[in-house]
Amino acid sequence: MRRGSIIKMRIITGKYKGRHFEVPRSFKARPTTDFAKENIFNVLNGYLDFEDAVALDLFSGTGSISLELLSRGCSQVISVEADRDHHAFIKQCLKKLDTDQCIAIRGDVFRFVKSCRQQFDFIFADPPYALKELADIPDMIFEKNMLKDDGVFVLEHGKNYDFSQHPHFAEHRSYGSVNFSLFRK
Repeated sequence: MRRGSIIKMRIITGKYKGRHFEVPRSFKARPTTDFAKENIFNVLNGYLDFEDAVALDLFSGTGSISLELLSRGCSQVISVEADRDHHAFIKQCLKKLDTDQCIAIRGDVFRFVKSCRQQFDFIFADPPYALKELADIPDMIFEKNMLKDDGVFVLEHGKNYDFSQHPHFAEHRSYGSVNFSLFRK
């Protein structure tokens, strides 16, 4: 949500419903719009129960998805973001919520994925749309066996990508200029 030059990030539902965080104007990353976030989570509710789920948020940006996952009852969220200022902002938001259920990691997503030995119920990735490796991310997730059985992976991407031929593709959703491809194990 934009108010003048201030960008407000809002938690939509759950135990932190309605909490707002002001995103610094200097940030390159912008939170997923409330409209897109609310709609994709409505779709996801048909796939999995977030209560006590273990989730991974890659390319976390402002932490909007990580905070939403915590609010919806995930027992653990790992948030991976390379940018120093964005990482510090996520840690600041977590401190305001007084939660220790999110591990905010400052680091390269690709290095994290290569070394990760954990499996997740839910993985969300919102890479920069211009990232040259964007189309490889679903394969990386499945080759590393990062999803638990019945786990769901969501990739946010620009309109020029089509993952419908991927063996784990479940569905595509579009909300304005925001596109999500859903994958299942």
